[in-house]
Amino acid sequence: MAGKKKILIVEDNSDIRKLMVFFLERMGYDVLEAATGLAAIERARATLPDLITMDLGLPDITGDKATARLKADPSTKHIPVIAITAYYKETPLVESAVAAGVCEVLYKPMPLRSLDDALRRLLTVQPNESASAARNPTIFSNDGPRLTDHT
Repeated sequence: MAGKKKILIVEDNSDIRKLMVFFLERMGYDVLEAATGLAAIERARATLPDLITMDLGLPDITGDKATARLKADPSTKHIPVIAITAYYKETPLVESAVAAGVCEVLYKPMPLRSLDDALRRLLTVQPNESASAARNPTIFSNDGPRLTDHT
């Protein structure tokens, strides 16, 4: 279907990644996947998704470093990135992700409703508004169906 928004899910936990793919495809998005930070960078450069969800605790390079590389690349710097993590809100990794340019931070266990709300907000933002969103990331967690990470 033409006009579908393309989302790159970056998540090393295959169960969580599969659940996110299922959820986002049911919502009508085209979904791409990457299990590592380096694979995410390569995939984002090759496909230019409309949005990226980025786990922060990845096995090769962390999500904050992958985000920083994407934001430094002229071809991918415009792509909104939502950090999704089980790390505590005030850890250096989360702070580094915000400094790297993530638009939102969602915490595991994450309500799927929060992800849906964030996607709707960010995918309707005009390009010049997304720069403002990156400078002022939204950090939240709400009640609802949740993704959980048992690792």
